[in-house]
Amino acid sequence: MILVTGATGNVGRAVMTQLNPGEARALLRSTGADLARPETLTTALDGVDTVFLVWPFLTPDGAGETLDVIARHARRVIYLSSSAVRFGRDTDPITRLHADLEAAVQATGLEWTILRADTFASNALGWAAQLHSGGVVRGPDSAATAVIDPADIAAVAVRVLREAQPGATHTLTGPEVLSRADQVRILGTALGRELTFAPTPFDDARAQLLADGRPPALVEALIDSAENRPRSDLVTSAVQELTGRPARTFREWADRNLNAYS
Repeated sequence: MILVTGATGNVGRAVMTQLNPGEARALLRSTGADLARPETLTTALDGVDTVFLVWPFLTPDGAGETLDVIARHARRVIYLSSSAVRFGRDTDPITRLHADLEAAVQATGLEWTILRADTFASNALGWAAQLHSGGVVRGPDSAATAVIDPADIAAVAVRVLREAQPGATHTLTGPEVLSRADQVRILGTALGRELTFAPTPFDDARAQLLADGRPPALVEALIDSAENRPRSDLVTSAVQELTGRPARTFREWADRNLNAYS
């Protein structure tokens, strides 16, 4: 039995879809199970061999206690991390979080596998509201990376969940390095519209995110990441090697998600 955390997110939902009925169960807060409260996890972990772990918080606080409970029930854990960890844990708060969680997972004594994913294509869904009312995407710019389709991350996760690869760390990327301007242009082509990206100064972006009601800690983490994470030209073949097919392009992701922008 596989326990999937983050089962309502972009990757976890796709993992659940790709696994067979009865092969996995979802960890849902609506049932009373919460990663922030380790004492609530016992029922969900009953009979579980493997856990797909997506850590949904901005700090590693409490991760040790949660992993202790997991280790008392399961044999393996697959952790969804960030490709930015290779730049060093002090690059930005989000990278630091993933580096600390990787270390915590590796210290459990469980069989572990780390999936370090690059920028999610689904982050572009955050532009939908702007594109409903115009053709300009405004926001903080960030360094180009090899944007990856969450469905590809999920496909790799399913392979690793079914076939143990203890001690392995896989860096998962899409097939092409794209800036935010590139993504907006490609999205416009898919929509049949001329779209442009207008970079927003970081201080202005911070003020707007706070005005939108985003939690201050999340806003600072997002701005710090956009401002400090370096460009990455890394493109790996991990998706091809682990799933038997090439990683999907951003255009393929856009074609599947056009309804979000209509």
